[in-house]
Amino acid sequence: MVQLLSTATVTATGLICKAFLNSGLCSITVSNLHVLLEALRNDERRRCGQGVVTVANHISTLDDPLAWGTLPTELYLNSKTTRWSLGASDIMFTNPIQVHLFGEGKINQPPNYPRTNGVARLPRFKWGVGRILMEAAVPPLIIPMWLTGFDKLMPEHRSFPYKYFPKLGIKLGVAFGEPIPVEEITAALSPLYQDSTVTRLRVPPIEKDGVEFELGDERHLGGWAGRTVTRAGAQFTPGCDVMKQKQQMDLVRSGVTTIIQRAVEALGRQVSGNHLNKRLLDPPMGS
Repeated sequence: MVQLLSTATVTATGLICKAFLNSGLCSITVSNLHVLLEALRNDERRRCGQGVVTVANHISTLDDPLAWGTLPTELYLNSKTTRWSLGASDIMFTNPIQVHLFGEGKINQPPNYPRTNGVARLPRFKWGVGRILMEAAVPPLIIPMWLTGFDKLMPEHRSFPYKYFPKLGIKLGVAFGEPIPVEEITAALSPLYQDSTVTRLRVPPIEKDGVEFELGDERHLGGWAGRTVTRAGAQFTPGCDVMKQKQQMDLVRSGVTTIIQRAVEALGRQVSGNHLNKRLLDPPMGS
C-alpha cells in the first residue's frame, strides 16, 4: 500500500508539473536531457547497485518538483527511476535510486550571489552533500544541473494576491551536465591515504544528561569511500587523536563537496555567463 501511494504521489506530481510546462503559460528549454535519461535507463548500472544523484543551484521554491516536469511520463511510474526527496539512510545508501540535492541548502538567487573580481559564485555548498555521496554503498553517478528562470515565475515582491499566481510568458531553462568522473571524487580522499589513523576508529558513545550519544558516524568513513581508503593500504591504529580524526574527515567531506560545487558552477557559466544570471537559450526541449 505504501509503495502504491508513493507511486501515485510521484506520478500525479510529475503529470501536473508536465501539464503546466506544456500549457503555454510559460516556455521551457532543456539541454542534454539525454544524459540523465541514459543514466536512469541503464540496467547494468542498476544491477551493480549504482544510484544517480543530481545536484543543482536553488533559485526558487518551484525548482523541485517543477523542473522534473521535463522528464518522460514513463519515469514517473517507477519509484526506482524517480525519487525527489531524501529518504532514510538505509534506502539512500544501499539502493540504486535517483536522488536530487540542492547543495546550497536554501534558496539563493543571482542578484545575491557573492562576487570576486566581478565574477559571480554560488554560495558555499553544505558539506553534508559530500557525506551523503561518500557513504553510498556504491559510488553514485553524479550529474550537475543548472536551472534558470524559476525565480521569475512567482517572484516574492508582488503584492497580494498576485504573488500566489505564476507570471505568464516566463522562459525557464534546465541544463544537465556530463557526469562527474568518480576519479575526481576518489582524489579528494587522498588526505586519508597518508594518515591511516582516521579511517577506522569509532569514537565510543558519550553520556550527556543520562543519554548516550553515538558520535562515531561523524568520524567514520563508511560506504564505498571507506572501502577505497582501505584498499589503498590504510590500517587501524588504536588510540589516535580524536580531534585530528574529525579534522581529517571534515577536510575530505569538504573537498568532495567542493568538487560537486565546481561542477555545478562550471555548468552555470556555460549556460548563464560569469554573472550566473542569463537564461538558457535553445536547444529545444528534450535534446
